[in-house]
Parts: sequence; C-alpha cells; structure tokens
Amino acid sequence: MITEPFVSSSVTPIDSLNTLSPYEVRQLQDASQGGLYRLFRQCALAVLNSGSELDSTKQVLEKFKEFDIRISPKHRSVQLELINAPATAFVNGEIITGIREHLFSVLRDLLYVGIELDQCCPGINESEATTNMVFHVLRHAGAIRPHVKPDMVVCWGGHSIDRHEYEYTKKVGYEMGLRGLNICTGCGPGAMKGPMKGATISHAKQRIRDGQYVGITEPGIIAAESPNPIVNKLIIMPDIEKRLEAFVRLGHGIVIFPGGAGTAEELLYILGILLHERNHNLPFPLVLSGPSGSEEYFAQIDAFIRDTLGDHAASLYQVIVDDEHGVAEAMAEGLEQVTRYRVATSESFHFNWQLHIPDSFQQPFEPTHENMASLELIKEQSEYELASNLRCALSGIVAGNVKEMGIREIEEKGPFEIQGEANIMDPLDQLLSSFVEQRRMKINYKEYQPCYKLNQELAVE
Repeated sequence: MITEPFVSSSVTPIDSLNTLSPYEVRQLQDASQGGLYRLFRQCALAVLNSGSELDSTKQVLEKFKEFDIRISPKHRSVQLELINAPATAFVNGEIITGIREHLFSVLRDLLYVGIELDQCCPGINESEATTNMVFHVLRHAGAIRPHVKPDMVVCWGGHSIDRHEYEYTKKVGYEMGLRGLNICTGCGPGAMKGPMKGATISHAKQRIRDGQYVGITEPGIIAAESPNPIVNKLIIMPDIEKRLEAFVRLGHGIVIFPGGAGTAEELLYILGILLHERNHNLPFPLVLSGPSGSEEYFAQIDAFIRDTLGDHAASLYQVIVDDEHGVAEAMAEGLEQVTRYRVATSESFHFNWQLHIPDSFQQPFEPTHENMASLELIKEQSEYELASNLRCALSGIVAGNVKEMGIREIEEKGPFEIQGEANIMDPLDQLLSSFVEQRRMKINYKEYQPCYKLNQELAVE
C-alpha cells in the first residue's frame, strides 16, 4: 500500500547513457539547466505518472507542481535526482524497471539526441534533413532493425475509448502477435495499450522473446498520454509532425481503431500522403477496425472522407468490423506485398525512404488562433493539400483539448475559430459533433467544453 503520494530518490541508467565522457555529462547538465529544463521536467513527470486518469497536461503539472528533476555526474555516467516524484512509480522505495528505462529514454531523446543532431545532415534540403533527423532518432533509440522482414504494425486509436472497444484492440493485437507481427503505437492508454497487451500474450505463446512494443510520442502530448508500461522502446520526437513521420517511416502497415480528434488527425495525415501522386504505386496496408457496435462510427468517418477528400481517398483503406482474425490476416497479407515491393525496388525493410512526404506535412503547425483561422478549408486545391489543412485543424483541436499550450491559448482568447466552405465545414461539424456525443474528446467529460467554433464564411461558387 502506498502511504505517501510523493517519493524522492536517485536513479542511474541500466544500459543507455551509462558510458559517457565527462564532456558529455557536462553537455547534458548544461542542456537540462538551459532552455530544455522545463520540457525535460514535463516529459519525465509524464513517465513517472504512468497509469494516470488525467488527460490534461495542465492538470498533471498542477497536481505535481512540487516535482523536480536534476542531473548529476555519477562515475562518468549520469544520475537523476528525483524530488517529490509520484509514488506510484516506486515499489518498496525502488523505481519500477520499465519506468526507469522510460525515464532515461526521455533524457536520451530530449537532451542527448538533441545535442547530437544540432549539426545533422549539412548540404541537403530541409525536407531531406527532417527525414534524416527522424531516422537518426529512431536508430539511436534502437528501433531500426536491419535485415528483418517487414513486421511492424502501427496501431492508432483513442485514449478515451470504452471497455468494449479496448478489449477488441487487445484481441486484434493478440491475433497479429500470433502471426509474428510487432506493434507500434502512440505509447499511451486505451487503443495504444490494448494491441500491445494482446501481442505480449501471443508472443509468449509463440515463444517470441524479442517482441517489439514501440511507443512514439512528443513533448506536447506525453503528459496527457503517459507511456503505458508495456512499451519497451519509448521514443520522443520533437513535435507532432516528426512523430507522425516516424510512424509511417518505421511502420509497414497501419490499423486504426475508434478514437476522437487525434485519431482523425492521424488518418488525414496518412491519407494525405498516400494521395500524393508520387506515392500512388506504393503498397501501404491501411485497415480501420472496431468491435460490434462501431459500424456507425466508421460510417461517419467514411462519409467525412468521401465528402471532403473524395472516393479515391476512401479506396485507400478497408473497414473491417468485429473480426480480429480478418484484421490480422489482411495486415499479414499486406505486409507480404510490402516485402515483395521492397525487394523488387531494393528498398530497405527497416525504414521507408521511398515514401514521399510533402513539405506541408513536415512543417510544424503551431495551433494559435491566427493560424487556425487562416487554414484553407476550400475545395479548390489538391486532395493532399486539403488533407494537410484538415489535419492541422484537427491538430489544433487536440491541442485545445489536452496540450498545455493549447489549453492556455483557449483560456486566454476563447475557442479557436475555424472557417471554410460549407461543403467542408458541414461534414467536419458532423464528425466533431459525433465525437462529442460519443465522449471521444477527453476522458473527463464533466469539465469538457468545445475548444473550437466552426464558421461557414467562405461561399461556394
């Protein structure tokens, strides 16, 4: 039984970052004490607060406002001094091993990798540099596995799903694990945890001892979606755009479960990329799935995609309801197609270099009132450009719901105002309204107020 809500302790790394030079240790100290300190503290707190029922970064930071973390040298390595850390991260005074690993993943990705990448990739354009940066972060985290046939399935879905939907995600993960497939998710609870949990059981049955449960997150969301304990490779990308690129570069196929605005953002991201003419012949299995009772949810998603992006966009995915076996079979078959294609084109198995990601999908989008109001939600543009603008709109709503900066922006200036043509705003309104009615925006609905307002100010000629 936990009698104290907070614990102060010293923690040293097990494997990563345990052989650093004195110069490297000083670099980490300087970085942590400089502009990255606040970010480092926030992400470390999120890891230590695993299993929390709070999905508001602002509320988490307020609850643990006395928490602090400091870096000190220890026998040519590093030691973290935790002050007033959540007691749930400890057992009998000792930090839980998985949380300890995640804590040093935060240190690695925010401080050490940041230092290493400052001079990354001279002589190439910005888009290529971004992709190479994503590759370097994934490789440094040990997520790049050369000479292994495509087997990584990215699973997207909501963190605030109900028990029925959560159990279904476990069943799908179990079936995929039986087929030797590995799992990558956003690392949090709900549909991000379920597939990993299911896969761990089937991997144990198949005696797969090196199962991969990769969690990819970013600083703005990690406190609202603390890493679940099954993740054995936690990776923190600098922003949501690089996080999304990491998913589609590392993963070989995607399964999307029911979710809210964040899940819709992810779907728009991959559809926008696949709609680009340079990716038309690239195999990328994409399955939308949920348990019995989710038919209406997927009908709403499908209608939104057809009304905004068109029937071609809808042809890029298949919907499979209440059939975990069918999802696993479809994904296994899709990965075989990916394997054959990459062999034929001499593409690497471990990183999808051939996938073209347009600049608009790589540029960080800051969800301010001005940027949200200026999004071009009109039909007179290419499908992939419209998908990019719609993704930004959903990204801003996610920020207003759960990210500290977005929440404060809403508190100061009121809801984001999003405007566009009626033939886009009407389907968007119907989609968002369904998320609200189904309680998919946040875990705690007693305090939920829409952070957005939709306007139809642009006439359709």
